[in-house]
Amino acid sequence: MKTQLYKGIRDSFASEHGARMTAMHKATDNATELRDQLKLTYNKARQAAITNEILEIVGGAEALKG
Repeated sequence: MKTQLYKGIRDSFASEHGARMTAMHKATDNATELRDQLKLTYNKARQAAITNEILEIVGGAEALKG
């Protein structure tokens, strides 16, 4: 009887530990995906700003020419 109770408690702890590990793994995956999406959005905005600056410089140079 003691052994069965001990095994049940031990299995319960192992199950809880496994559930926590799974939850943390999913949280890590979600955070990584969110970080990648934010990085892509930031890089696209940065690239658009650089492109606009180049267009303004070229436009100003063309205006001075002609």
